[in-house]
Amino acid sequence: MEEYKRKWRRLKSKSSTDFSLINNLDDGCLMHIFSFLSPIPDRYNTALVCHRWRFLACHPQLWLRVDRSVKDLSQPGVYPNIEMAVSAARPGDTILIAAGGSHHVSNIQIEKPLCLTGAGESPDDTTLICSRSSDSALEFMSTCKLANLTVRTELGCCLLHRSGKLTIDGCILQCESNPLDHLSYAIISTACASEVVPSAPKTCSNGVSVLRTRIEGGAKAVLTSGTLSLQRVRVIYTRTSLFFWFEVESSDKSIVQSTAVELPVS
Repeated sequence: MEEYKRKWRRLKSKSSTDFSLINNLDDGCLMHIFSFLSPIPDRYNTALVCHRWRFLACHPQLWLRVDRSVKDLSQPGVYPNIEMAVSAARPGDTILIAAGGSHHVSNIQIEKPLCLTGAGESPDDTTLICSRSSDSALEFMSTCKLANLTVRTELGCCLLHRSGKLTIDGCILQCESNPLDHLSYAIISTACASEVVPSAPKTCSNGVSVLRTRIEGGAKAVLTSGTLSLQRVRVIYTRTSLFFWFEVESSDKSIVQSTAVELPVS
């Protein structure tokens, strides 16, 4: 028993020493280390360590935040709605969307590489609602990632993909089921496959990757009107919804063929 206590004291002392050593780093160095962490959950969890780590982990240089309840618009990196955050973001930024309540979105065009992430424990905690008069909730024209979010729309589509590589991970896409459900889709892609130039490496491609995502309602899960097609589909069926893993991309990297794919939800 005494030996166990001695070992525990040594481990505790070592842990305390290691923590004090990392705290000897300046703010810029610590922020650089935090930038390598995934926003959710790693960087989010670092903010729980102490006041200093919270300030650095939530610094607008690492990500922007959307909080509907924000009153002080002069607070750096915090915005009352998604449209303002997207407009202020720099290419490569991560936008953390506060959990609780609903965020209204309508035809928001995203023309730069961004990551939009829900701050809740599950996608149900952060909901983006698109009005009935909108064509889409979000329109992507660059390489982007959407994670841990619920996107709900009445008509039109949840996500409109124009170009770039779009990744949808751990989300819920909800379309209303109504007499006009032939107008309602979870994802629409109008992108065309990138042509391969033999003399130059391919630096950018168009496509959609869907991982661990639940799709509810609508006429189709995905509709392509460009030259991309559905690839590597995996579906898990439950009584109320379907969980999807799939990619939408060129079926042949050297040949571009016109095709349209519709995948039934019900």
